[in-house]
Amino acid sequence: SKSKTMNTEENHAPYPAAPVHTSEAPTVDLAKDVEEKLSVEEKKDDGKEEVTEASTDATQKKKKKNKKKKKPANPTGGEASASTIAKDKGDILAEAHEIRKLGRGVFRYGQTYPPSIPIADLFPNGGFPLGEIQEYTLPSTIWRSNSAEAKEAERLSSDLYEDVRRAAECHRQVRQWAQGFIKPGIKLIDMCDKIEDMNKKLIQENGLKAGLGFPTGCSINHVAAHYTPNSGDNTVLQYGDVMKVDFGTHVNGRIIDTAFTVAFDPQFDPLLEAVKDATNTGVRTAGIDVRLCDIGAAIQEVMESYEIVLNGRTHPIKCVRNLNGHSIGIYQIHGGKTIPIVKGSGDQTKMEENEIFAIETFGSTGKGYVNEEGECSHYAKNPDVHSAIRMASSKQLYNHISKTFGTLPWCRKWLDRQGQTKYLMALKNLCDIGLVQAYPPLVDQRGSYVAQYEHTFIIRPTCKEVLSRGEDY
Repeated sequence: SKSKTMNTEENHAPYPAAPVHTSEAPTVDLAKDVEEKLSVEEKKDDGKEEVTEASTDATQKKKKKNKKKKKPANPTGGEASASTIAKDKGDILAEAHEIRKLGRGVFRYGQTYPPSIPIADLFPNGGFPLGEIQEYTLPSTIWRSNSAEAKEAERLSSDLYEDVRRAAECHRQVRQWAQGFIKPGIKLIDMCDKIEDMNKKLIQENGLKAGLGFPTGCSINHVAAHYTPNSGDNTVLQYGDVMKVDFGTHVNGRIIDTAFTVAFDPQFDPLLEAVKDATNTGVRTAGIDVRLCDIGAAIQEVMESYEIVLNGRTHPIKCVRNLNGHSIGIYQIHGGKTIPIVKGSGDQTKMEENEIFAIETFGSTGKGYVNEEGECSHYAKNPDVHSAIRMASSKQLYNHISKTFGTLPWCRKWLDRQGQTKYLMALKNLCDIGLVQAYPPLVDQRGSYVAQYEHTFIIRPTCKEVLSRGEDY
């Protein structure tokens, strides 16, 4: 398609750098404040006693005093107040181009709470929000930020940037909304369904043109990756769990792959901080002409400078050495290049212009090494294998997979809900002949805890753009 001329100044302001998202926490729970105000309105309707605005302000001041934390920066120039949030058909409306803190989520550009407006409708003229911009620092690339040639190359790739920014904004809004309901006691299958349904709604799922990038991962404790509940799995999230939430969104096959870790017990804070710091270090180190092995060395140095005390015992935090970041291709979550998270890989491959990467780091209190174990839920079509299919049921299932998912990953639960029945024998056959690749859960030693943080970024000709950066991480 014909490239559109895009002035980056017309895009909404980029997300701030990583430290902004990790150093401070909101001092006022405005989600609770909103609920209180709506409750007041209901009481008024019932003829009950009114609660004065002064008492609400006093309650807020008391909360601030007890927290004894700094106020978070407000990009709109003033303190976010729930008093201006309107009640309309059950939705809490955030005014356009303003930020509203609701629970742990941040909603911009007139989005409702819960989110109900598709991302494309929030930006009918395009110009989706930029990610975090990081300049190149190598002597061989520092010239790029002011290069007319590099800027022209970006103009010609404007369609690509619009696709990934739309997918990234969807991911931000979905995950920040999800952080408000992910609590102990929730069934993991229900949590995944809510995340995926909202993802489809905001991205306006449309066959292979836009939709889910891969199944929602919710790996618990020593399980590092590739776990999502199959139908009938009623696992419930517990207070003492460390859960990795990993899901993807795509537009025209351009996938945003980013993950965060949820832990309610504060004893796990050092583990989460170590992994978040390691991931941000990897992202900062990346860039045009940077060798992949150098990124791994930088990540490991930061990760393993942390330790954690659990139940009175000190544990070193180790990189999970056989898990890696990766490049992302069109409709392919693993695009061919691998980013190690430990030193010594010896991979001299360099990053190149307009490549998209996901840097994900895993920190563990265990051995720092994973193996495949447990019932498989994740699968993907293998684009490099072409085999004859003899079983009629296998042929039918393969045709459904090709039409519905292409080369994007999928899970058994999705097949169930699309009307596929009695398919396990056919699925096994497709895996046996190599047309479909199974991805079983990856686990460290039992009793250990693994955390994960991940960001997707694009190596633009003039700079590096961290597409998935948000106020949460």
